[in-house]
Parts: sequence; C-alpha cells; structure tokens
Amino acid sequence: MSKRDELIEKYAKDIKEKVGEAPDMDLLRKVTIGCGPSIYNKDSSTVSATDPSELERVKQNFLIKKLGLKDGPKLDEGIQAVIEQYGKSVRAKHRAVVYYLLTKHFKKEKVYG
Repeated sequence: MSKRDELIEKYAKDIKEKVGEAPDMDLLRKVTIGCGPSIYNKDSSTVSATDPSELERVKQNFLIKKLGLKDGPKLDEGIQAVIEQYGKSVRAKHRAVVYYLLTKHFKKEKVYG
C-alpha cells in the first residue's frame, strides 16, 4: 500500500469516528490527490482551526480558487460549521478531511467530477 493510500485510510477513519458518517471514498481520494504534496508535510497536512490566517488561506485558496465560490459571510460560516462537525476538541484536523467536508458542505462534488 502506498503512503497516499495509507493516509486516505487514515482520513476515512477520521470521517467515520469523528464526524460519524461513512465517507465517499472516491471523493475523498480525489480531494486528497488535489491536496498535492502538502499531505506529506507534518505542518501543512493539518489545518489550525484557531489560527485566523490559516482559515483565511483555506477560504481563499480552497473555497474561492478551487471550488469557485464567491467570497462572503457564507464561506466563513461554512468553515466554522465544518470545524464544529469535525470536532473543536480535535487538535490535528487533517487538511484533506477539512477540504472533503467543505466540498460536501457546499455541494461542490462536481468540481472533482
């Protein structure tokens, strides 16, 4: 099993255990691949939900640039909803899982078509 496949399994487990839903493995795989090499770096593989500049990067680089959403309060609300869904007490929020949950939250699965 490749390192990426191991990480995808880890992310799927997080979705099952922390979010409480069965992951769409095809979408999870595509989102993980879309994250590129950041998933292999300890710092960039997670999202700090308490760092406003990190959340702004998620909004600008993922929601606006990747998913094509328009900037506005709905994006910040969506990010907060996903953080709540993942669990505020979960310190290491995997970037691929956060992006997966945001993709589902905003119903933008077609971006990964």
